[in-house]
Amino acid sequence: MPELPEVETSRRGISPHLINQPVVDVILRHTQLRWKIPEYLLTYIKNEQLISIDRRAKYLLFNFATGTLLIHLGMSGSLRICPLKTEPKKHDHMDIIFPDCLLRYTDPRRFGAILWLGLTPEDSSLLNLLGPEPLGDDFTGDYLYRSAHKRKLPVKQFIMDQKVVTGVGNIYATEALFMAGIKPTRSAGNISQKRYLLLVDIIKRILQQAIQQGGTTLKDFVGSDGKPGYFQQTLQVYGKAGQNCPHCETPLKAIKLAARNSVYCAKCQR
Repeated sequence: MPELPEVETSRRGISPHLINQPVVDVILRHTQLRWKIPEYLLTYIKNEQLISIDRRAKYLLFNFATGTLLIHLGMSGSLRICPLKTEPKKHDHMDIIFPDCLLRYTDPRRFGAILWLGLTPEDSSLLNLLGPEPLGDDFTGDYLYRSAHKRKLPVKQFIMDQKVVTGVGNIYATEALFMAGIKPTRSAGNISQKRYLLLVDIIKRILQQAIQQGGTTLKDFVGSDGKPGYFQQTLQVYGKAGQNCPHCETPLKAIKLAARNSVYCAKCQR
């Protein structure tokens, strides 16, 4: 699944081509994604200028004077800038046509979403309960320590809770906990403030580094230019169960937490 760095990479890739450009047309080929794409979409954005593209958690928000279009990439979605009249392929579900190019949404598994939020996107049930952005000033070690008070769930599930902090998915949570030396199964409420200060600093550094390297390509993700991300080359433990820990050479262990794979070093993480 594209995580925050992959979504931010997409946003940065498409924005220079589209900002301040008017929508000429919208072509819908398959409307049934996670939820059905509203067929009235064209009436809200045709001839309207795209003012900005924001990101909230893993959602992209396309802002027009008439309202906001939300796009979520789901498990396998991608957005690409294509020349006009580029022939669509099997899984190309939607094109937004601009004067000099088109924005194409591709999603083989159809778990993504394209929704119209209108003029009050902050009231959407998808957005109004989200926690702070991990790269924002509101996400601090003190905040995370207070939020964890008396919480018994494993710390990995805690930092992946979108109500606690947005956009920290499985890959980056696994890597951050390894670098912080925190065992993923440890109770969130049983971790010191000092260790949370370190964890937050590491989460920010990992996400920033991943964005700079274009995200992580594991199966489906490519950027808006069709190129893969390269952060995968720097992964230390994710997907490496059974291999030796890069710090102590103890074989890395794999467990399931909330149906998600988690890899850690039993010696370095406590």
